[in-house]
Amino acid sequence: MEGAELELERRSKFLSSLIQKKKSVEQQDHHELLNVRVRASDMPTPLQNRAFRSARDHLDSMPGKLDSKRLALALKKEFDSSYGPAWHCIVGTSFGSYVTHSTGGFLYFSIDKVYILLFKTAVEPLDH
Repeated sequence: MEGAELELERRSKFLSSLIQKKKSVEQQDHHELLNVRVRASDMPTPLQNRAFRSARDHLDSMPGKLDSKRLALALKKEFDSSYGPAWHCIVGTSFGSYVTHSTGGFLYFSIDKVYILLFKTAVEPLDH
């Protein structure tokens, strides 16, 4: 019976790896469709996809030149209202940053030639 259990476990792992590969390919197709490149992230995939779609929609709705402040504000407001307060967003074509973020709340990506840093910080009272 032990051999059958090992075979079942092996097949289960194989099927799981196939599912992961398929999801990875689908995610890559989604990124290419939106012209997105993830630079660094620890954010769950559904939140990433929401950020990508929102950024793409806002960029497409901007006539002419990039309004980085407007895009940053729109993404911040959307994530604050959907996932709670303390989201921050930096948008531009060239910037440096060093931030502290909550676990699972960090996404740095580019879309077209625009770089977007979206992150959540822990809300803690200040000690005086």
